[in-house]
Formats: sequence, structure tokens, C-alpha cells
Amino acid sequence: MSGVGTESNDPMPSPPEEQQATTGTKEEQQRDKDGEDLHQRKEDSKGEGERSDCVSGQNWEPKTDYQNPTVSQVHTATKMTLLPKQKSPHVKTNALTLEWAFGMNRALPVFNLQDQDQLVILYGGTNVAVMYDQTSNSQHVLQGHSSPISCLCVSEDRRWLVTADRGQESLVIIWDSFSGIPVRTLFDSHPEGGVAALALSKDSKYLVTVGAGNIQRVCIWDWTNETEDPLCVTELNPEYGFQKHILFNPNDITQLLSNSESQVLFYTRDKQHLDYIAPDLLDKTFNKVVGMLSQSVFHWRGLQALSATSAGNLVLWDMVRASSNSRPLIRRAIKLIPLQKDGITVLTLTDSFIVTGDTLGHVKFYDENFKLISWYSEFNLDPITSISFSKEVPPNSSQGFLEDCTLEAKMFVIRNFVLSTVSSTVVHVNTQGGVPQTLLREHCEALHAVACHPQQPVVAMGSHSGILKVWDYERKVSICSRVFEKERHIQCIAYDPQGFYLAVGFASGSVHVLDACTLLSEAEERFNYSQDCITHMTFSPDSLYLATADAGRAVMVFCLYTGKSMQRWKYLGRHHSHYKPIRDLLFGVYLDSTQTRLLSLGMDRRLVEYDLQNSNEDELLILSSERIEQSAVPTCMAWYPPLTTEDFLLTASDLYKMKLFNSTTKMCRKTLLGPTYGSPVEKMAILPFYKDHGPSAHYMVYITKDKVGVQILPVDGNPHKSSALICHPTGVSAMSCSYDGRYVFTAGGSDCTVLSWEISLNALEAAASLGGKELIPFYSLLEGGRDGKLVREMEDYFYYCQLRSQGIDSMEMRQVSTRIPLAEVPFVMRALGFFPTEQELEDMQNEVKFSRYAESGRYVTDIDLEEFIKLYVNHRPAFGISSKELLHTFQVLGDPYVMGEPVVNKDELLELLKDRGEHMTENELAECFTTLLGLNPEGGSPELGAFECDDAEDLLESEIPEEISMETFASDILGFPIYIKEILHSSHEGMLSPSGSEVV
Repeated sequence: MSGVGTESNDPMPSPPEEQQATTGTKEEQQRDKDGEDLHQRKEDSKGEGERSDCVSGQNWEPKTDYQNPTVSQVHTATKMTLLPKQKSPHVKTNALTLEWAFGMNRALPVFNLQDQDQLVILYGGTNVAVMYDQTSNSQHVLQGHSSPISCLCVSEDRRWLVTADRGQESLVIIWDSFSGIPVRTLFDSHPEGGVAALALSKDSKYLVTVGAGNIQRVCIWDWTNETEDPLCVTELNPEYGFQKHILFNPNDITQLLSNSESQVLFYTRDKQHLDYIAPDLLDKTFNKVVGMLSQSVFHWRGLQALSATSAGNLVLWDMVRASSNSRPLIRRAIKLIPLQKDGITVLTLTDSFIVTGDTLGHVKFYDENFKLISWYSEFNLDPITSISFSKEVPPNSSQGFLEDCTLEAKMFVIRNFVLSTVSSTVVHVNTQGGVPQTLLREHCEALHAVACHPQQPVVAMGSHSGILKVWDYERKVSICSRVFEKERHIQCIAYDPQGFYLAVGFASGSVHVLDACTLLSEAEERFNYSQDCITHMTFSPDSLYLATADAGRAVMVFCLYTGKSMQRWKYLGRHHSHYKPIRDLLFGVYLDSTQTRLLSLGMDRRLVEYDLQNSNEDELLILSSERIEQSAVPTCMAWYPPLTTEDFLLTASDLYKMKLFNSTTKMCRKTLLGPTYGSPVEKMAILPFYKDHGPSAHYMVYITKDKVGVQILPVDGNPHKSSALICHPTGVSAMSCSYDGRYVFTAGGSDCTVLSWEISLNALEAAASLGGKELIPFYSLLEGGRDGKLVREMEDYFYYCQLRSQGIDSMEMRQVSTRIPLAEVPFVMRALGFFPTEQELEDMQNEVKFSRYAESGRYVTDIDLEEFIKLYVNHRPAFGISSKELLHTFQVLGDPYVMGEPVVNKDELLELLKDRGEHMTENELAECFTTLLGLNPEGGSPELGAFECDDAEDLLESEIPEEISMETFASDILGFPIYIKEILHSSHEGMLSPSGSEVV
């Protein structure tokens, strides 16, 4: 945890016997004036708010008043400007808008921003920061990071907020808390690994950041000026441990301190230089166990500093002379104070009090002499992770003063404060009443399960902490919850289509069927037929069947039996139907029938259908099992909406492709390019019909590894019909659509959050329209575009194929057409550098051949150029053949490195080509290699009609070397301009990524 450890606030009112008229009004007015001056300096800085973060999809622009464009919203904003936020209808410019964030990052501190007219706190969750107004139950989400936020801090007056992350392209963003506008962004401030800790100086002018790399760097920034570089930088010695906490001396901005678990560092800034010292602190220093350091602060007197430890000790640092003869003062630990028995997790200052939070959830206040003044121990909390005091002065009334715990029982005043715990609980304490108010109680362990009610604005979410919570996502209130003490790890949940039942699957393999309203279940409806983690759950459309898939690659089915007086779920059977993990599970209804069908899809590339009608108790039967992919690994599936006369099953794969399969014959009827946003589609769902949709409009939502997106149907490969945003940088584990199709909810797994996204279909349609109609979007996917070399080559090949089909040597008048025979498609594809397998060629021909069969009852036997371009774009590899893939192939098939390169034995390669996959004969091998090596000038059977070679084996022996290196295969045989040394170096350095590899 990192953030501002010291909160030196406005002067407190004196006790009655010492009371003076100190209301703090003048100080607040001066502070507001200072904030305006600070903003005015910042407004003149260079490049603020003018950059665009392409990854996160946030366009930052200097926002101005629409009535008066010359007036900055930041300059005119007050603390009442942003919250409460009144919802007013306005045009959405993004297809997806983050509407609410459920959950928080318990490792980040929580800050008290406002505590008088409104109670507003700041906390972090996944890659966003949230300003939550408890008074109006509203949120303002600060979006801009594409990686998880690693640290937060706020300015002394709570006007400026700072967020930072640890991503590859790490950002530090300074926000105006009054308007919610980002006013400054520091790009790549710590490219070595992002930011581990940061803090603002008391006057808010300077910002210090600590890098998260192996060798940490500490940088001080004058963020209000136009400079892009830090004022000073220093590198830390790794032997001092990972510095995770830093702050300025509130009395001297040239002094700073930071600490790791074992070492405190003290910094001194002198113009452009930043120096630090690391005074010794060991158990032998005081001949006592010191404990691990948690947090450190400067004493309000300036020179002294304090460090808290896990042993309940407080280390006092001071400036002392090294010896009686030396003049310079050095920093040294002069005293170890056994403050309490329990470990101290938080150390901060407020006014003239030292405040600690400990592992028992207690908050204690000490005076400057380390005497206990007061404490809060009755809250029954878990270990405390942060404490933040209000900047507002409590009312100046004698009723608000407390008595300390000394014999004199002196009167004193404590500001209201907010604290957070390791269990993701946030509590506000009104010190006058002494009554805690729980503001947030969120999931503190991985949250993988989310499901929306099919008929009400209700969403349920469950986590590995055993908490199942149901929310009304329109009113933003929790309806009910349940804690599972025994199983705990909730992995997935699902509502039945009628909304009566809520099924819960656990990592232990247990399955519970709950009442959707009460979250209670009968003992007979708690099933333990699997020992493996339940990964998928789904109900049948008639709510009579429940199916689950587990990590043991098995499918279980439960059936609802109706008795005389009640209905009860019973176990039907379990079948180990896949030999690799199951990726999706789907119920459906047979065409022209009401019978229920069940399918499962696995990483073994098999689509399995189960015979529910003939399955008996404890016996789940399989109806069919078919392999639907050759090399791609399927990731998910969904029933395609009725856009055509055929009934289709839509699947997605790890090669960024989507396929339509006939639901009855399982024939692949279409292959399409899917969304290409860095990772393939992991889950997808057809968006429920909404009243604002057109009568024939259909849409699909999906998630990739870290993004959520929405797609216009029908899928045709047009990239402009899809839009996606980063939602959970560490990975999305689940998603669910609201019953009316207005929202999609994503669960982030390890980040313990669920995000609610509002869908704007008008914005999506507008973006698709701007992308162009007909072939214009597809031309953009071809090298060189519409007027490029590739399109011209396609046109030439089309004319050449017409000549071939009419006979090359024919002297008759040629019939020029815009179409070519379907049989010519494989040759044009290969001529363009795309070499599909025989199965892929069959899929292509079936796609064209049956494209109009359902409507007309006739086959299509030819294809025009426009149809061919779409076919080519949708079937070819999404990112070409990368050099990394070629290297991986040689590493798998070849022998250990020879002369720095992996090599493949010729005989082994030929045997693999003949015996594995789509088998090749020796004649076919000879034809391919002679054509590739240029030994067959006529081009082989595509040109000659046949290929005769009596000495095929001798030809292969003589022309192909015994040991084939990657460079030989790529450059001499395939003719690719590939450089093996650069590729090997890149692979060793980890510089090539699957989607960003060098394309050969």
C-alpha cells in the first residue's frame, strides 16, 4: 500500500478551557485561492489534456463551459460541481460507457475527500479510481489507465488526485477532484516497471514517484510546469529492499523519506540533485526485535521521524552528531518504543496526534510524548490498511469534545476519519457520535462469478471469499447476500430463464441450487458428485435441466422433478466427454421441435451433443461427438439469431476466427474474421432484445482476455462493426447481459471487481457507418488498400483464371466476365500467398456453394471479385504467418540447436508430411518442393493438368539437404526474406508477441 502517510490538516478548535475563535474559514478561503493560483500555473503548462490514450479508449480534451467556451471547467469548478451527479439524457459517443464499479482494490488506501455537506471518498479498483458520494449514492469513475492502478494519493486540500499504474506503458495522471477532469499526464515516467509509490508535497507543487523496477528510481516532478522531465532522479540500491511508501516532509519540501519492510531511506533535494542515506536499523541496534517496517512519517516538529513495525514498535529517528567532535548532523534511530503488542499496519498524523491502525482492527491516538490518549476497539474490524482524516474542521461545540483516557480526563477533539481493512471494508467514523458507518463491504478475494436476473434489474456476484451478493443495479443497492462458510470458493453462478432459481458452482466441485429471492436451498439440492472445480453452468430454456462442466473435463446434468406437492432438483448423470478442458456449455432446442438439446465445446476441438431424452439416472449418454477445427482451438459458442432461413451455431477460436455451423448437420457454412483486439474472443452472448432496437437488429457482446466489446450482427468480417474497451487488465473471467440488453457486467477475477457497462447501440451503428459501406471496410484490411498492389494482383489473377477455364491455347474469341469458376478459388488463394489446407478449401467451397441454397434451392458455382475479397479476408490468417510461429514449429519438430539454429531432419520432415495431418503422397511432395525450389518452370499440375515424376524419391533426396535449418527452409524453399539471427535474438529477449510478431 502506498499513499500520503501524513495528514497535517487545518488547525483544530481548542478545548473549552483553552477555546479561541478558530473556525478555519480564513484558512479555507486562502487554500481555495492557492488552489486557483496552482491551477492557473498548470493551465499554462504544455500538452495538458491534449493527448489520446488509444489503448484505454479515453480521449482527453481540455473541457470548457459550453455557454462560454473561453472558461475552463477546472478553473470554475467547486467541490459541489461534480457530486451528486444528476443523470440527464445526452448523446453517448462510445458504444460502451463505464456506468458503475462494484468492488475495490484492498491494497490501495481510501481517502476522505469531503465530510460536511457530502460524504465523499476516493478508492481504487482494477484500472480505475472511484469518487464515491455516499450521501447521494453516486459514483464518478476516473478512467484513463490501461493497467491496474498501483498507487493513489491526494493533495493537502483534496483538490488534486494522483493515480499511477505498473503497466508496460505506465501513466501518472493528476486529476481535478472538483470537476473529475485529468489535468496532467506523465507518460512513461518509470518505463522499468511502472510506479510503486507516490506522494504530493504539502503545497501540491511537487510530486514524487518511486519506480517498481528491479532497480528502483525516485523522481521528483514539478507537475505544474511545462517540463516533461523530472527535476531530479536517483537510483536506489536493491539491497535496501523494495521501497513501497514515500512522502514529503510537510515542513520542508526538500526532505523526504521512504521505507521498505527492512530499511528507511531519507532524501535531501538540492536543486537538481537528490541524495539519500540509509541509516542502520537492525535487531542488534537496540538489542530487541524491531519487526518489519510498515509505514513512516515525519514528526510535526520537522526533524524527527517515526516508523511503525509489525512487532508493535515505533522507531524514533532524529538528527544527531556522529561523534562529539563532528559538526555535521546525521540521521539515526535513537529510540525503539514498544507502543503496543499488536502489529502496526498504519501510521499517520493528524493535528498534534500520532495515529496507528493495527492487525486487530483498532485505531489508537497518542500525544507527542507517545501517551495513549484515546482508542477505537469496538468496531470488530479486520487488520486496517489505511486511515484518512477529514480536511474539514468539526463544529466548534463543546458537545463535540471527547475526554482522553488519562487521569486528568482532558478534553480534546478528533476529526472524522475513514478507514479501510484487508477485507475490503470501508468505515466512516464520526468522532462526535463515536458511531461507525460502513460505507463499503466488498469482495476481498477473486471474483469470478456474475449473472443477471432474466426479468428484473438484478445482478448477482460471487467470489472466493464465499460471499454471494445480489444488487439492484438501477438503484445501486444490495438486496440480499449470503456467506458460504464451508465451500467458500464460488466459481460460477447462473439464473434459470424464469428467474426462480440461482445455481452456484464451487471450486470444490459442489453445486447448490438456491431460491433466487432468499438465496436459501434445501439439503437435498446441494450436490457433491464432482471433486473438480465447476467452470460452467447453464439452464435449459424450459428451466427443467441444469448442466455444469468441471475442470475434470466432465459434464454433469441435473433435472427438475415435479412431485405431488413440490419440485426438486435431482442428479441425472455425469460423463467424461472431453480429453481437454471444456470451454463452453450450451442448451438449445431442436429445429421444428420443443425437445431440449445440450452441447459442449472443448479445447480438444470436439463439439459433443448429449442424448438427454434417453439418459437415465446416473447415466448421461452422448449423441454425437465431432471435430470442428483442424488447428484452431475453439473458445466459445452461441446460438446465432434468426437472421437467415438456416439455424446456425456460432463459434469463436483462438485464431481470431468465427464460424457458423449448421445446427443439424454440423457442417461449417461460413468462416469470418472476428474482433482483433490483441487477444481472441473468450466468451460471447447474443444481446437480449431491447425496445430501442430495430425490429431486425441483432447484436452480440463478448469478452477477450482483458476487454469487453459489442458487435453488430450479422458477422461478416467488417472491423468497423465491432467496438471494444479495456475493462480488466489482469483478465476478464466472466460476463453477463442485463435482461433488457442495456448493460453488460464483467467480472475481473483476481482484481475483485465487477464493472457495469452501459451499451449505446446508436454510437456503435454510427461508428460502423463512418467505416464505409460494401467493400470499403474490407479494402482497409488489404495491404495497400483499394489502389494497392494486392488488389491489382487479384484482378490479374481473375482474368488469368478466365483464360485458364476457357483454355490457354484456345484461338476462339474470349468471353470476359466478372466471375470465375469456384474450382479456381484454391489456385488464386495460393497465388496470393495463402496456402489453406484441404479441409479449409472444402469449407470455402461449401461456403460459396451453399450460400443461396436455402433461399433458391440451387448451388452457386462461380464467384465474383467482391465476394472473393471477402472470402480471402475472412479465411486468411488474421496476422499472417509470424516468424515466431515458424521458430516455434522448428523448436517442436527439430533437434537441439546446431550452430545456433534449430534444425529438422529431412527424412523426419518428409515422414511427418506423409503420415500426419492431411497425408501427402511422394508425388505430391515432389511436386510441391520442385515448384517451390523453381525446378518446375511450368508450375506443376495447376498449369499442366497433371504432374508426372517417375523418380520422385530421388528428386527429393537430391534437392533437399539432410538437415534443414529454419533459415534454409524460410529463404531457400519458401522464398521469405527472413533473418534467423534477429528472430532468435528477439525470441530469447521475449520481444515477439503472437499478434505483434514480424510477419514473414
